[in-house]
Amino acid sequence: MKRLLSIELQKIWKNKASRVLTLAYFILLTFIALIASIKFDLGIFKFHLAEMGIFNFPFIWHFNTYIAAILKLFLAIVIVSMMANEYSYGTLKQNLIDGMSKKEFIQSKFLTVVLFATVSTIFVFIMSLILGLSYSSYTEFSIVFSDLEYLLAYFVKLVGFFSFCLFLGILVKRSAFALGFLLVWNIIEGIINGVLTFKVFPNSTTAASITQFLPLQSMSNLIVEPFSRLSVVKNLGTQIGLDNIKEYDVSISSIIIVLFWTAIFIFLSHRLLKNRDL
Repeated sequence: MKRLLSIELQKIWKNKASRVLTLAYFILLTFIALIASIKFDLGIFKFHLAEMGIFNFPFIWHFNTYIAAILKLFLAIVIVSMMANEYSYGTLKQNLIDGMSKKEFIQSKFLTVVLFATVSTIFVFIMSLILGLSYSSYTEFSIVFSDLEYLLAYFVKLVGFFSFCLFLGILVKRSAFALGFLLVWNIIEGIINGVLTFKVFPNSTTAASITQFLPLQSMSNLIVEPFSRLSVVKNLGTQIGLDNIKEYDVSISSIIIVLFWTAIFIFLSHRLLKNRDL
């Protein structure tokens, strides 16, 4: 396993575009800390994000994992490009000639996916811990380390999404087309969601019960938007008569669905590669 992972990391690091995108991803993650410095003081109107509680424990675990997940497209491009380069530069065929099996090839790619997700999760954990200890009004041990399931959801979300990108990279062979397919699939899921919600099952939760099994939607369901949890948003909703019935907890069923799709994507990647004449 160590040998397979070492080979993949060398390929990524030697590719300038992949190296730049990977570094850009982690640099952008650190920019979450800059949110704390957003401050406006215009007479009676004062606005300071850090004082709104977004860095309070345990809310910070929810907020930071949600924001960090938005940036996953940077690493998705690396994953797709990693697979496209195998075809473009002929390294896939060379690896097979050198004795690597197609199963080991897929394993090496999946290990890279898991490594990216693991490093990203650890990075978000450390960054959130530092920000929380700096700005949170609550620093009791039991509060600081509560709601850590959002980190698990973040990890599973990245593994599932990157596995989907890996499958698309093998299926399409070209990074631009694979990313285009990802965009088209996202639009298709949006159309399905809209039709079920507003046409087939209006004023019902049936649509959500069905669309939760779609791959991208299931990943999205892992970490629900956190903004409506803020007290200022809740108070505003109460004043205009809006009831917030949203569930924010990480759902075990959502994790299981995403893990199922992850297994499907890896299985299909191996099957596709196994049956393809290189």
